Amino acid sequence: MSCLQTARRALLAHARSRRRPRRGARGGKGRARDARGQLRVTAVGERAPSFSLPDTSGNTHALDGAGPTVVCFTCNHCPYALAWHERIIAVARDYAPREVRVLAINPNDAERYPRDSLEAMRARVRDGEFGGVPYLRDESQAVARAYDAKTTPDVFVVDSGGIVRYRGAPDQDHDDPAQNAAWLRAALDAVLAGNSPDRAETPPVGCTIKWRQ
Repeated sequence: MSCLQTARRALLAHARSRRRPRRGARGGKGRARDARGQLRVTAVGERAPSFSLPDTSGNTHALDGAGPTVVCFTCNHCPYALAWHERIIAVARDYAPREVRVLAINPNDAERYPRDSLEAMRARVRDGEFGGVPYLRDESQAVARAYDAKTTPDVFVVDSGGIVRYRGAPDQDHDDPAQNAAWLRAALDAVLAGNSPDRAETPPVGCTIKWRQ
């Protein structure tokens, strides 16, 4: 079965049924485990790891609790990341008046995947593809590991108190622009209203993060 077929099945299965409660991890203070029973580093309802990363111009951006923040792990070459890209940028544009930030983070190993190099990132920013959204380089991959990021994209919504309120895909189908990042927008609307999202977690769908070997 192809990665694309597997991803579609995961999203369809999620759309048909409500998410089952996750079991707490032994000795992990209730932290959730993934499907393989491994302890997750960051789970919905837990404090988001702080970070400070440079953008393509060398300016540093931090998770500082100034307001709700979308942390989106993404890259230059993955078809899933590219398909969802405009929808995520539209979220940044539409929610900026409500003091929501979007931070795009590229964690991929550029030595094995040159299309994810810093210079390639700069080229996309110069071409206006990010519409003012900071495109950050996670050279050490420490931030991606702290968030337990799985795919590009993998999206986290962090509230102004620094708590993860949503994690997963932007919407149900990367091939359907009409979905308009509906899951991400619904999560932001809930957080801005002081509520917990009805759908707090969905399966992250995309290309696997390219870890250093």
